[in-house]
Amino acid sequence: MMNKSSGPPPTADTDAVRAAGLTAVRGSRTVLRDLGFVVPRGRITGLLGPSGCGKSTLMRAIVGTQAKVSGTLDVLGRPAGHPDLRARIGYVTQHPSVYDDLTVRQNLDYFAAILDPGRAAAARRRDAVSRVVADVDLADHAGALAGNLSGGQRSRVSLAVALLGTPELLVLDEPTVGLDPVLRRDLWNLFHDIAATRGTALLVSSHVMDEAERCHRLLLMRGGRILAEDTPDALRTRTGTATVEAAFLHLVDEAAAAGHAKETAR
Repeated sequence: MMNKSSGPPPTADTDAVRAAGLTAVRGSRTVLRDLGFVVPRGRITGLLGPSGCGKSTLMRAIVGTQAKVSGTLDVLGRPAGHPDLRARIGYVTQHPSVYDDLTVRQNLDYFAAILDPGRAAAARRRDAVSRVVADVDLADHAGALAGNLSGGQRSRVSLAVALLGTPELLVLDEPTVGLDPVLRRDLWNLFHDIAATRGTALLVSSHVMDEAERCHRLLLMRGGRILAEDTPDALRTRTGTATVEAAFLHLVDEAAAAGHAKETAR
């Protein structure tokens, strides 16, 4: 269970997520180890690290679907997983979560009705569906069955679902994997627009280091731990490197050397 009596105070107005001592266990393995970090509102925070380092587990913890989590994790001023957060968070998993036997628009109509039920909301739902279809550039495929779309297109349908309720926090697990360069650029432009104009906090995971340059802030992870939390420029300056990838490798080597020195001293 989460420990709500210790750790940092409730999330500040400028922070969408605030964590301290966050630990997650799966089976006999500790996947997240004593993490502390913040995700500010109105900014894109990149969660970067190699596959298997705990990024997806951390995202599930934030949206409240990860079991065996301890520590303090406040999301939009509430404990992670609180029922009041369901309509305030948009979550896109690595694998598209849409119905293959429904069209793009039918999928969106269905999820819009869950978010905003009732006959009086019908006009709002139609407007919301039209908006997100345009946001993810699927207007030409709105009548196509989701099961007949390409992998990248199905991922965009999942992103459109997450955008339906104009969420205060968007948690996107590798949303640009498998997309062509033009679409990747357009989606990152959309992410920046959402952060700037709506004040939405975005947490975007990737194992592709060049995407780090598109983020306002970075959380660099390895082996279930956060190696660094800062802006791309600050990380490059701190490590004396030219790219975020080089900075990440420098921090990995630095952590390995510190661990070796600690073991030697025992």
